[in-house]
Amino acid sequence: MRISVLGSGTGTNFVAIAQAVARGELRNVDIALVLSDIENAGILARAQEFGVPCAYIPVTNFKTKLEGPPEQAYIEALRAAGTDYVVLAGFMRMIKREMLAAFPQRIINIHPALLPAFPGIHSWEQALAYGVKITGCTVHFVDEGMDTGPIIAQAAVPVHDDDTPASLHARIQQEEHRLYPRVLQWLADGRVHIQGRRTFLVPPGP
Repeated sequence: MRISVLGSGTGTNFVAIAQAVARGELRNVDIALVLSDIENAGILARAQEFGVPCAYIPVTNFKTKLEGPPEQAYIEALRAAGTDYVVLAGFMRMIKREMLAAFPQRIINIHPALLPAFPGIHSWEQALAYGVKITGCTVHFVDEGMDTGPIIAQAAVPVHDDDTPASLHARIQQEEHRLYPRVLQWLADGRVHIQGRRTFLVPPGP
């Protein structure tokens, strides 16, 4: 399974995935390409460290979504790399109709909250402000909504009384780095099935 990773930030989830591949824990998965909408994004530097092809593709027509000519440029790059799954790792743009049609049910994202609670940005700060005792992270298929696609897997993280936004976010990221490679392995093994909004994990083969 060839995956391409889209990110706008430091690339910690990309690193977790790349390390899992290097250790042999994530099997039958190749990282084909890393793309970013930020020219100096840390994820591009991390991709170079792992020897993964990477590129900056600017998006100048919209602040928060990927649409129009830049969207087509991303689609062409992903297709040229032979991408089976598009993996969003801190990509701060809404995926729109053309890319969803190009990779139907093959775009996934990780979100630092237990969806459907606290969608959007800075969800760990939302969780602290709301006063929840448990939050976490969610891997889900991407649709046109804001973190509304079918949920594949979730991991819970307790909220401590002395948590700050930074400490809570750090613990959520630790779970993200465990959960994302695990879900990618399920996808590589063909174990994730979708029925409507629900996903099902079928048992591994013999």
